[in-house]
Amino acid sequence: MELVVGRVAKSHGVRGELVVEVRTDEPEARFAPGTTLRGRLARSKEVRDFTVESAREHSGRLLVHVAGVADRTAADALRGTLFFVDSADLPPSEDSDEYYDHELEGLTVQLTDGTVVGKVTEVLHSAAGELLSVRAAEDDREILIPFVNAIVPTVSLADGLVVIDPPEGLLDPE
Repeated sequence: MELVVGRVAKSHGVRGELVVEVRTDEPEARFAPGTTLRGRLARSKEVRDFTVESAREHSGRLLVHVAGVADRTAADALRGTLFFVDSADLPPSEDSDEYYDHELEGLTVQLTDGTVVGKVTEVLHSAAGELLSVRAAEDDREILIPFVNAIVPTVSLADGLVVIDPPEGLLDPE
């Protein structure tokens, strides 16, 4: 499975640097000089390899220079490119309370009493923190659940299960 780690927003300067919106918790590893990134151009199925020559933080994004992109025109041609890694190449998390998004997607969500709420369809990343987007089993609506220990006390990848203890009103349709 392909996991997006960054997206080219635009070019920066005249030397071919790319402004990359980071979509990984480990940008220092994913965009380290010498690293090869797989990239898919916007609206294309073609996948190319890009070798990172340098990367630096700038205003909450990364400025990345890749081999073969030497000027603004070449950088502009990469606007919208998605950089990704294969989930099979990722090492297991060393922290038992950390999960890759793809590990959570598809898990069954239930209340502490065993009542099934639905399935995780996506993990959303916001400025306020992560949210589990859950497709409700009862009526197929989307429920957003803050992914915090107070509300999500248990995640079992082995059992394919997320147990939640929501505050009153969180699951209400209105």
